[in-house]
Amino acid sequence: MSTGTAGTADPAERPAAAEDRRREQRGWYFYDFACSVYSTSVLTVFLGPYLTSVAKAASDAEGYVHPLGIPVRAGSLFAYAVSVSVVVAVLLMPVVGAAADRTGRKKPLLAVAAYTGAAATAGMFFLDGHRYLLGAFLLIVANASISVSMVLYNSYLPQIAEPDERDAVSSRGWAFGYTSGALVLVLNLVLYTGHDSFGLSESEAVRICLASAGVWWGAFTVVPLRRLRDRQVRPDGRGAVGSGWKQLLATLRDMRRHPMTLSFLLAYLVYNDGIQTVISQASLYGSEELGLDQTTLITAVLLVQVLAVAGALGMGRLARVYGAKRTILASLIVWTLILLAAYVLPAGEPVFFYSLAAAIGLVLGGSQALSRSLFSHLVPRGKEAEYFSAYEMSDRGLSWLGPLVFGLAYQLTGSYRDALLSLLIFFALGTVLLARVPVRAAVAAAGNPVPARI
Repeated sequence: MSTGTAGTADPAERPAAAEDRRREQRGWYFYDFACSVYSTSVLTVFLGPYLTSVAKAASDAEGYVHPLGIPVRAGSLFAYAVSVSVVVAVLLMPVVGAAADRTGRKKPLLAVAAYTGAAATAGMFFLDGHRYLLGAFLLIVANASISVSMVLYNSYLPQIAEPDERDAVSSRGWAFGYTSGALVLVLNLVLYTGHDSFGLSESEAVRICLASAGVWWGAFTVVPLRRLRDRQVRPDGRGAVGSGWKQLLATLRDMRRHPMTLSFLLAYLVYNDGIQTVISQASLYGSEELGLDQTTLITAVLLVQVLAVAGALGMGRLARVYGAKRTILASLIVWTLILLAAYVLPAGEPVFFYSLAAAIGLVLGGSQALSRSLFSHLVPRGKEAEYFSAYEMSDRGLSWLGPLVFGLAYQLTGSYRDALLSLLIFFALGTVLLARVPVRAAVAAAGNPVPARI
């Protein structure tokens, strides 16, 4: 597949080709705008504490629920459901990546994944009473769906942005996502804090906030589906869906010819597992360990969203000066300091929690955006979706270990502080592994032009 037409078009055609590329980029940004409200309003703010409260209401005298006859501490249910969701995503993403590359029809697959996730999220309106199993099921479906959709979304990046544009384009995508997350959280905050004046109970307000994220996700997905375009590929006669796992094995074998790309994926798998776990468990930590109310948690996450926009764009500028790898490494050091600070954070002190939220916001978007753009340089041309399938398995699909470690640590110790401290290993090991990757040599080995700064 081509990474764009600007480099091969006739001189008279280049302005039009560049404008077509920018039009696709603007449409591409809007999928982040659409789906990021799930990550913020649902996964980060409301669902963890709310599903935990539903599970506790259904628990026995010892604080356990029994899904499928398995004793699970109610406080660990959310973390375990996140782990199960990414295992489901692992089973689906190779099939989707193979189908996308072999048929060239990414948009229909993106539509199916996006609207499945949006429907599951909207269905969370019915999560009340003792329906913790319904909540866990809808979480698994929605989380797996967003992972699959991101395989397809990310694989467009090498096709719609030239090599020197990718850090900026990727960072703008994250900035769009955090902007929508902040906007929806403001609306959520108004509804939640004023639920009495709207004639709603607290539970009803939370369920409306959860469902509205699904409606938002579905509505704004229309924009990228209208502006992104499928690329034609040569048919090879193989069944895309039936050979998805064979394609994954072939991709991994192909990556053996690009060991530096594989080394980056390993590093990303480790440190991003820590980032994703911090994001998904932060509200649970704030409510259960620090005793903070829902309003404080919403405003803290809103602060993260606002600062993440500036952080993503600012780190994109730093990458142009110092290179993406050095900028990511610096962000991982900050992440480590954030965890250490969170471990000693006093309970019942919102000001300290807000300070921590500000620090997270400044590094969150940039560390993820630059990782995505850096990987796009390491992908051999024509293999974008299958390589980004492996990347997404590192981003979301294999991010089951962090929540599992967090959940087990809490189940064994009964302390969310100890559970949080267990995540330090992901950032320490990820930093070491990334520092060892020679990225300029890796880009050249993948057959791609090496940007001036990387």
